[in-house]
This record gives sequence, C-alpha cells and structure tokens, in this order.
Amino acid sequence: MLNVIDLNIQFFNQEDHSWNTAVSQISFKAERGRVLGIVGESGSGKSVTSFAIMRLHDPAYTRVTGNILFNETNLLSLPDLEMNNIRGNKIAMIFQEPMTSLNPVFTCGFQVQEAIMLHQHLSKSAAREKAIELFNEVQLPRPETVFDTYPHQLSGGQKQRVMIAMALSCNPEFLIADEPTTALDVTVQQTILQLLLKIKEERNMGMIFISHDLAVISEIADEVAVMYKGTIVEQGSLLQIFKNPQHPYTKGLLACRPSPLYRLKKLPVIADFLQQDKDEPIAHLLAVNSYTQQEIDSRRAVLYNEAPLLEVKNLCTWFPVRQGLFGSAKNIIKAVDDVSFKLYPGETLGLVGESGCGKTTLGRSILRLIEPTSGAVFFEGQDITHLKNGSLRKLRKDIQLIFQDPYSSLNSQLTIGNALMEPLMVHGVFDTDKQRKAHVQRLLELVDLKPEHFDRYPHEFSGGQRQRIVIARALALQPKLIICDESVSALDVSVQAQVLNLLRRLQQEMGLTYIFISHDLAVVKHLSDRMIVMNKGKIEEEDFPEIIYEQPQTAYTKKLIAAIPGKSELIA
Repeated sequence: MLNVIDLNIQFFNQEDHSWNTAVSQISFKAERGRVLGIVGESGSGKSVTSFAIMRLHDPAYTRVTGNILFNETNLLSLPDLEMNNIRGNKIAMIFQEPMTSLNPVFTCGFQVQEAIMLHQHLSKSAAREKAIELFNEVQLPRPETVFDTYPHQLSGGQKQRVMIAMALSCNPEFLIADEPTTALDVTVQQTILQLLLKIKEERNMGMIFISHDLAVISEIADEVAVMYKGTIVEQGSLLQIFKNPQHPYTKGLLACRPSPLYRLKKLPVIADFLQQDKDEPIAHLLAVNSYTQQEIDSRRAVLYNEAPLLEVKNLCTWFPVRQGLFGSAKNIIKAVDDVSFKLYPGETLGLVGESGCGKTTLGRSILRLIEPTSGAVFFEGQDITHLKNGSLRKLRKDIQLIFQDPYSSLNSQLTIGNALMEPLMVHGVFDTDKQRKAHVQRLLELVDLKPEHFDRYPHEFSGGQRQRIVIARALALQPKLIICDESVSALDVSVQAQVLNLLRRLQQEMGLTYIFISHDLAVVKHLSDRMIVMNKGKIEEEDFPEIIYEQPQTAYTKKLIAAIPGKSELIA
C-alpha cells in the first residue's frame, strides 16, 4: 500500500540560514493487513517521517524529496486539494499526546462529529450517530456520555481511544500510530495495542506503529525498521530483528529495557554497543551482569537488620466529592485507605499500580504535600503527621521528591543553576552565593552534567538531561529519603536506562533511601529491594520483587504482570 523510496527531509535553520538534514535516504514498504513497526530514540526521525507521509510539514521551512507512493500515487507531487482528500479519508494518524491533540474547549463527541461532517458530508444527527458507533468500536464505556464529555474529564487511555475513533471516523485504508501508548499504564497500553490489532484485522488496514520501545513493537508489528540519526540502520521481519539483530544500535535497544528475567547490577546502554560491536548473545551479556542470589541475600541481611527509617501506620487520605460549589459531600474517594509499611535505611521500596491506585497520593501524604485524613507517619522514630511550619520545613531537608514531569517542575524563567541554588537559600545552607554555586556545580557533575550548564535554561536540555537536573535538585539538601514519582515513565528506554543506573549509583555512593513509584512493573522489579502493589488505595500485596513476579498472589497483580510488554520468547 505504501512505498517510501529514498526519502530525504531537511529543515531550514533561521539562525545561520542553512538546511539541516533530519532524515536521509530512507526506504521502506508497508502492506495491507500488516503492521510495520518503526523504532528508535527521540530525534531519530520517526515522527518527522510520519509527518512527511501526511504532508504536515510547513513547506516554507521544509524540503522533502524522494517518493512516497500510496497505492502507486506519489503523495509528494499531489496538489494540496487532492492531498486534503487523502489525509483523513485514506490515511489517518493517531498523534502521540492526546491531551494536546484534542481541543479542551469542545466535547470529545463534537470533535469526532465535526471530522465526520467535514469529510463525509453527513448531517449533524447522522454524524453524531456514527461518532457514538465509533466510541463503541474503540470500547469506550458509556459512549453517549463520553460524547458530551470534555477531554480533561477522561483518563489517558480513554483520551487515546477518542483519538483512535477520530482517526477511524472516515474509514481510512491506512493508519499511522505515532507513539500512541507512551506513558500509559501497562494494562491500558496492552488494551490499546489489542484494540489496534482488532481494528486492523476487521478493516484489513495497513498500519505504521511508531515507538521508542522494542518491547512494545514486539507486541504488534509484523516487520520492523530501526531508525538512528535519520537513517534506517536495520529492517526485517519481527523474528529476524529480535532473534538475530545485526546492528549495534538494535542490540542496544533490545538490551537497555529492564529484563523481567534478570536482576541486573547495571542496565546496558546504547553507547556500550556503539563503541564496540558485542558479538555475544544479549541474554549472555545480561546474565553475566546479574546479581547472584548470594549477593542479594547478603544485601537483605544488612538492610533488614536496622531500625526502619520510615514507618507508615494505617494511613488514610480521603477526598470528599461535593455536589456543586458549596454542596455537601455526596461521596468519598478513598485515595489511600489504611496503608501500613516500613522502609529501611538504604532500601529501595517500589510502589506499583495503575493510575488512580493511590501511589502518588501516598507519596505526597508522607511528605505532607497532601494532608492525610488519619493514621500516622514516623520518620526516624518521630511522628511527623502533625508537624507545623518550621518543623515541617526542616523535615523536608531530609525527605525530597522527584516529580513525574521535570519540565513542568522547573521554573522556565530561572537558569538551572538558580533553580538548584533556591532550596539552599531557603534552608540557609552555606553563607555565600559563591559557596552555593560551587556546591551546585558539584551536584551537576554528580548527575553527569557539566558545571557550565549552570547558566542554561530548562528548554535548552533534552528530557533525560532535565530529569538529571531535578535529581540534582533533590540531592541539593543532602536528604536521607527521596520519593521518585514516575520519574522515568515518559523517557526513551535508552535514556531511562541511564537514569535508572544513575539512581542506583547515587544510592550506593550516598547511602540514599528511595520510594520508587511507577506503573511499570518491569522497571520497579529492576530497581527495588521490595515491592508494594497498590490497587484502589489499598496494598494488594508486598514482598520481594522476584516472589511477586514469579508467584503473584492476587488477580490484580497477575493482570499487571501479564500486561508487561515483551515477555515473549522473542525478548527472552
């Protein structure tokens, strides 16, 4: 159906009036009824390529050459009007971030209805009926209600289903899915992948599925193209790519995802493979880099022979749901409901569960960013549940939080140097700004950044670098406990591996204790000494990671484990 031949994409640089090449001489084919997976890190050219197929680039600042043949028609030579008829009607696209793709001031139903009316010239009532049918097809609960619902009122998975419905609204022959499951819960991700496969089979569509994660690609693709720095370095069948990868970059992508089969000391990163071609099988490389059971037992003997650093007793954080602005509480949301656990010095305790299970609320309740309803939190033997003002501020030197989105948690108007100096000034650490600056520059080096980064702004850094910056900020006051709230969920798997390695190294060097919150059970299993599975505000089960993974006790935990992508023989 789609044949891309010698595609080149260049963007105009207004600063030096030059043309920069983003994609160079790539060729691939996508067939009806099959899925082509395009995989690579951010900046590899995946999304740029998909935008070129849809002719969404601004021609004033973009040069696209080569051929993009769709059913033998060259899309690059079509007049704009004819391309408008193909875009949406013949080829549709699901964009990466549904919240920014959906208009927040219109209901979800109106936005799908509008697309149907525009492209298919149906009446308003007929378009509404078709939109509700599509909501049924993508398995949205209560489709009539969703039709009148605004995007912010839906969960991430539901918003993604609305985007899929919109893409299907004009019965396209070909679908491009650009990172449609990034940062979704593993269970929601699995549901979206199954839904896309079901729709593809029923409609006999061709599909391109774009992702940075080969484990996700393994769940949906028939063929795979691996992109690196704007070129395709390897392509072939799914089996060929996973069982016999040829290019060092492909081997690196396969190896850097936390493995459910091994307890690794250090995750491989892509640079390890690019610097020298490793000929050994990936499974062998992982096995020799794994902790032995004796090493694990020795660590546990030391960890659990001390008094707890943190003890949570029967903690509840409930939120009233009110009817109207001044109405009385009609219902109670029990975000955290009678939770108790202990955390030991130097330990990493993983909190895992789907969105809405109470993980983040629990972390913030411990920090008193959200006030608990009842129960108690003890830190170093002291009840901190009712600390006030100065005492609470002093406590926060010892307990720090790494937020989920580093960009939104950094002030865009402050250089990162000033952002890192700010907590030092608030808590009166050091006597002069010169001393504080020197401390911050040491912190930057500690997280593998450079001292000269001090004067740069957040937008000048990549996502992985920003994550290192917020880790440095959490370390600024030399805390004893750090709560990491989904701190790697939206990163490329290769960058995620670097950040996870950094967290483990810092723990070993500084004696840090972590609560690591994530919806990704594979990541939590890799980093944690113990795991807690949460569901609907309660602890579902608590044990060592390998026991929970190999012998899950509840149906909910079994569902989480079953949803981890890439557990097949391909990855193993």
